[in-house]
Amino acid sequence: MGTALSNMQIELLKLYSTNIPDEQLREIKLLLSHYFADKASDGIDKLWDENNWNNDTMKQWTNEHNRSKGRH
Repeated sequence: MGTALSNMQIELLKLYSTNIPDEQLREIKLLLSHYFADKASDGIDKLWDENNWNNDTMKQWTNEHNRSKGRH
């Protein structure tokens, strides 16, 4: 039993049903990676805004991480 393709996979298969030069493939991969990195960054920004996080929050997280590492 196979796994169903996602809507994105189906669209990419339709769009790129023919071979393209390797350089174009690299460019497309880069475009996609930038797109998803931007989406992730937007999500992080939204979390920061919703939770009123700031630089002090980051310092606190770092200190908590360092304390937990010393316990092992």
